[in-house]
Amino acid sequence: MLASRWLLCVVSSAVCVLEASSLDTFVAAVYEHAVILPNVTQLPVSSEEALALMNQNLDALERAVTSAAKQGAHIIVTPEDGIYGMHFSRQAIYPYLEDIPDPQVNWIPCNNPDRFGYNPVQKRLSCLAKSNSIYVVANIGDKKPCHASDSHCPPDGRYQYNTNVVFDSQGKLVARYHKQNLFLGEDQFDAPREPEFVTFNTSFGKFGIFTCFDILFHDPAVTLVKDFHVDTILFPTAWMNVLPHLSAIEFHSAWAMGMGVNFLASNIHYPTKRMTGSGIYAPESPKSFHYDMRTKEGKLLFAQLDSHPHRPAVNWTSYASSIEALSVGNKEFKSIAFFDEFTFVVLKGIAGNYTVCQNDLCCHLSYQMSEKRSDEVYALGAFDGLHTVEGQYHLQICTLLKCRTMDLSTCGSSVDTASTRFEMFSLSGTFGTQYVFPEVLLSDIKLAPGEFQVSSDGRLLSLKPTSGPVLTVTLFGRLYEKDSASGIRVHSLIIVLMGLISIIYASLRLHSEFQVSLG
Repeated sequence: MLASRWLLCVVSSAVCVLEASSLDTFVAAVYEHAVILPNVTQLPVSSEEALALMNQNLDALERAVTSAAKQGAHIIVTPEDGIYGMHFSRQAIYPYLEDIPDPQVNWIPCNNPDRFGYNPVQKRLSCLAKSNSIYVVANIGDKKPCHASDSHCPPDGRYQYNTNVVFDSQGKLVARYHKQNLFLGEDQFDAPREPEFVTFNTSFGKFGIFTCFDILFHDPAVTLVKDFHVDTILFPTAWMNVLPHLSAIEFHSAWAMGMGVNFLASNIHYPTKRMTGSGIYAPESPKSFHYDMRTKEGKLLFAQLDSHPHRPAVNWTSYASSIEALSVGNKEFKSIAFFDEFTFVVLKGIAGNYTVCQNDLCCHLSYQMSEKRSDEVYALGAFDGLHTVEGQYHLQICTLLKCRTMDLSTCGSSVDTASTRFEMFSLSGTFGTQYVFPEVLLSDIKLAPGEFQVSSDGRLLSLKPTSGPVLTVTLFGRLYEKDSASGIRVHSLIIVLMGLISIIYASLRLHSEFQVSLG
């Protein structure tokens, strides 16, 4: 729909010119792609073999792009690793890489493919965008030569980057982003020396882009929203689902709500590796999402979004800090969720009010179940500390979750089915951060669009009885400023412990030598 369309009339020549119009809304598409993987990822193949494999995946992406354009989409996002796969060695990925120039060069590869050397993948993506008049977002690999004079230059004389590219509806390269936060095992790639904050403007809003593991860190993800004021985030990912709090659709929809932006997430479809879950998320509610562990097919999603979404202000600690602890005296216990030790209390009745605290975080819950089943246990948990497995980042989490079995030691374990519905819930916490992401996940890994909201005083509130049994209701907080400080403390502790071990070892050795000399 047109927000502003008006005619500039030149009376002397009686010519009227239609000014370029901006859009209040736009149609977004994301494609969850069942990637075709190479047979060999640890040894290099020829450039011809690499291109043949990439063209097979590009054939599938072309069908998705063409279909999206025919159905009115303005932009389509495709997954991380969606063109060549994953798990490469540094040498083996090289034949798949291209030299991707800075978008400031004003280049349409479809029109001038040889301007920056041999770039068949960029040419094909550019032509896809141009021929279908649609913005195309894809993930490929960039290579940049470097010299020994560069102290950071890798031994093989080149930088290799996990890279997102965006081609506009004319086929022009308008964005290039090098992934900053590489996940464990991404040894084939280098991280840029400084985070890149990549944005571009369209007639349907301002866009920012980052990749997969980046979402858990401040830069570039939060900075794009807070300082660059983007309306929509583009998010190619190869996301492995981790319950209870980090399944793809659960966390990505929560990030959109917590940050107040549109979020277009395109995941790999690889169920044997627990990779599925794509979506189009608005700040107020998910618009379209897909999670499928049963089939091998990809999925194309569509939704209409506001070009400039509203961002309501939330004080995440206001309500929780203003009330007394609820139902004090409940017996607490410890249990593990994704390697972090939570403090829990069991929900004993069909309805109740509970508080549980850990360190500086106190979590408050009011709830009413539809029924209190004898074969399911739910608990309220709190975690305030440094997560150190598969990355290091400081978390504050309040969570209502279903335990995997009746054994309390399974509270926090991965579980994807439940039977208990809730008539109402209200969850809040004394967070030390304004970066909190609200999650509601139902049985069989389903979201609950329109069934909850976040109040301005920081409560995650149900709007009506849940449409399905509940797996978790969670407020997932990130204390970015504590990441480096905690890391320094852990590093210092390790150094101290190593020093103590060295002293003890030296003492034992001297003691042993002294005994030998006496003998």
